[in-house]
Parts: sequence; C-alpha cells; structure tokens
Amino acid sequence: MSDRIFFSLAALAAVLMVALALVYPQGIGKRSPKPFGHETYYAAEARRDAAEAAAKAAAKATVKPAPPGAPPAPTAPMRGPH
Repeated sequence: MSDRIFFSLAALAAVLMVALALVYPQGIGKRSPKPFGHETYYAAEARRDAAEAAAKAAAKATVKPAPPGAPPAPTAPMRGPH
C-alpha cells in the first residue's frame, strides 16, 4: 500500500473520530444526544421522585368544595398594627 493511500485513509479516520466525538460527548460527563445516549439512572430516579412529590403536593393543595347548605369556612382575624 502506498503512503499516499494510507495517510489519506488515516486522515479520514481521524476526521470521522473527531466528528463522532462531537455528537457522542460522554467522556466529559455530558450525556449524548437522543440517538446515541440515554438518561442516567440517577437522573431518571430524581425525575420520578420530583414528579411524585409534585403529584402529592397537587393532591394535597386541591380544595374540595363545601357541600350545599354548609356554613362558610371560618376566617382568621387580621393581625398587625390597628
């Protein structure tokens, strides 16, 4: 194999490896884009926990309407300088 062909192929391989490294950056702690990478276990667990906490908070904050004919809910007296 002549040097001209070998070094041309070596340069092409180097360019392809650099291009792949640009779209597959897992070596620096960054997750890859959708076609190559996936969500880490810890990120998925944190997302699931946050969703559960938000669902619990939303369920707790839901105000149920009073039944018809019920007296109005008591209000707290205002505090502060009068």
